[in-house]
Amino acid sequence: MIRFLDLHSINARQQGAILAAITRVLDSGQYLQGNELAQFEIAFGRYCGASHCVGVGSGLDALSLTLQAWIQLGLVQPGDEVIVPGNTFIATILAITHSALRPVLVDPDPATHNLGVEGISGAISGRTRVILPVHLYGRMADMDAIMTLSRKHDLLVLEDAAQAHGAKINGRMAGNWGHAAAFSFYPAKNLGSLGDAGAVTTSDASLADMVRLLGNYGAREKYKSSVSGCNSRMDEIQAAVLREKLQSLDDETAHRRKIARIYGESITLPGLKLPEQIASHAWHLYVVQCRDRDRLRADLDSAGIETMIHYPVPPHLQEVYADSDLANTGLAVTEQLSNEVMSLPIGSHLDDGDVHRVCRVLNSLAT
Repeated sequence: MIRFLDLHSINARQQGAILAAITRVLDSGQYLQGNELAQFEIAFGRYCGASHCVGVGSGLDALSLTLQAWIQLGLVQPGDEVIVPGNTFIATILAITHSALRPVLVDPDPATHNLGVEGISGAISGRTRVILPVHLYGRMADMDAIMTLSRKHDLLVLEDAAQAHGAKINGRMAGNWGHAAAFSFYPAKNLGSLGDAGAVTTSDASLADMVRLLGNYGAREKYKSSVSGCNSRMDEIQAAVLREKLQSLDDETAHRRKIARIYGESITLPGLKLPEQIASHAWHLYVVQCRDRDRLRADLDSAGIETMIHYPVPPHLQEVYADSDLANTGLAVTEQLSNEVMSLPIGSHLDDGDVHRVCRVLNSLAT
C-alpha cells in the first residue's frame, strides 16, 4: 500500500532530534511561554522574512486572532467584509465568522485554484476591509497583483499560509507579503508539529503585540486582563520540535518538488488535468482534476494507492452555514472543483519507486 501520508515514517527520520528537543523541555521545567517558543518565533520569523512571529494554538487561531487584533486596533469594524476564496478549508471561513466579520466568497481562478485579482475586484464594496488569499495546496496566490490592488483600495491583506511553508514568489517567502500571515503546524503540514500549533507573521509591531495579548487571556501581566482575549499559546514542546524540524524544511520542500516534477513529466492519463509546474510551489498537496474522480479513486485504491479529496464539501454548502447568506452563494467553479479534485500521495515518506508506481498505475488505466 502506498499511503497518502505516513507521519510515523516522516518523523522517524528525525526521531533523535525530536526526542532531544522534548527532553530539553522536560529538563527546563517550563512548558509554556519559555525559551523554546521565543527561539522558534525568532527562527521562523527570520525564515519567512518577517520582523515578528507569534506562536499560537492553531492555524485557525492564527487567522482569528489577526482579524480580532485588527478590530481591537480600530482598523476593522464588526460587520466589515472579508474577501476570501470559496474553495478553501472551512477554517478560513470560521475565522471570519468567529470574528463577527462577513465573508464574501469568490470563485477561484480555474487554472490556479487560487484567488485572483479579477474575482477580488468584482467583490469589493464599501464595507470591504480585508482580502484573505489562501495559498492553496502550497501554491502562492498572485501576491504582487493582490498587494497592488490592496493599496489602490486601502485594504488589509491576511495571507492564509497554512499550506505554504517554504513557498515563495521571486525569492520572497509566503508569510512576508501581506500585512500579516497565518500558518498552521498541524502534523500533516510540510512543517508539522506533534499536535496543534500555529503562528502569525507580520512586520507590524503593534499587530504582533495585540495578537500576543489576545492569545494570553488579554493580559500582559498575570491576572490583569486589559482586553477580552482567549487561551491560544504554542506550548514549549511543540515549539522545540518545530525548531528542530525547521532545519530540514527546505530538504522536505525539495523532495516534494522532485515528486511533483516526476508526476508532471510521467503521468499521461487522458482526461486527468495536472497542476502547473511552478518552481517556487511548496507542494503541500499534489491535486489533479478529473470528471470521473470517484471511479479513478476506486481504481487507485484497488491498486493499493491511497488518495484524498481536498475538499469534498465547500464551506458555503456546509451545514453550519445552512441558515446564513453563504448558503445562497453561487460558486460554480468552487462546486465543480469539489466534485473533480483528487490529491495524489506526496511527501518524504515516498521514494522514487513509490512515485513511479503511482504514475504507472495511472497510465495503465488508459488501456
